[in-house]
Amino acid sequence: MKSDKVEDEIRTAENLQKIKNRLLIFSGKGGVGKSTVAANLGLALSERKLKVGLIDVDIHGPNLAKMLGAEGKKLQPSEKHRVVPLRVTSNLSLVSISFFLHDSDTPIIWRGPLKMKLIQQFLGDVVWGELDWLIIDSPPGTGDEPLSVAQFIPATGAIIVTTPQEVSLMDSRKAVNFARVLKLRVHGIVENMSGLECPHCGKRIEIFKSGGGEKTAQELGVPFLGRIPMDPSIVSLADEGKPFIIYDPDSAAANALRGIIDKILPAVK
Repeated sequence: MKSDKVEDEIRTAENLQKIKNRLLIFSGKGGVGKSTVAANLGLALSERKLKVGLIDVDIHGPNLAKMLGAEGKKLQPSEKHRVVPLRVTSNLSLVSISFFLHDSDTPIIWRGPLKMKLIQQFLGDVVWGELDWLIIDSPPGTGDEPLSVAQFIPATGAIIVTTPQEVSLMDSRKAVNFARVLKLRVHGIVENMSGLECPHCGKRIEIFKSGGGEKTAQELGVPFLGRIPMDPSIVSLADEGKPFIIYDPDSAAANALRGIIDKILPAVK
């Protein structure tokens, strides 16, 4: 009889065989809009008729369900004690620990081994099916969660999200080097919250400076994928569970995100 550990590894390997591309979205520090990028990136890829799965492994602060209008939903069981991911759109599925919590105020008070086990269950016990992309939204920093993803999912690519100010860029350099140590393919750096267009005069305001993400990418020898500008509507839409890529498709942020995808897709063919 196979041990539980071996069976877990077999299920995970079987699932991963059906997934063409794996992408980790992470950042060196919090507050840079990483989950916003992950949610809208997944939707933008699904708009191109690609099958996409989203995993929220930000276990202590899962936000994807809220951002995608799926807060309060529950997952459906499948055969052999497995679960079916939540269908957000016809081409996008989501799994998050928030689907298993009693309410949104319930804290997760776990140490590393429990978090690693949950991530493996998200990979092996969820019926993902055939996917073009599996996108993993990781918490900030270089700790247990991104380390577990690198351990459990071979051949994973990574996108590092930063804001333009130096304190964020310092941590982004660490994130790039972390990815290299773990042999993750660095698809590039995204500079989020890059400038704000004044709604009154139309003048561009560099609240967090600008250009730091591109400069850091050049210094580290990784691709610079683009800038996503600040937009107050992004915040209000996210709070309502309405991703800007769908509900504000002609915005500068939405166009910037599509430009980022145009740079990623050719690199994986």
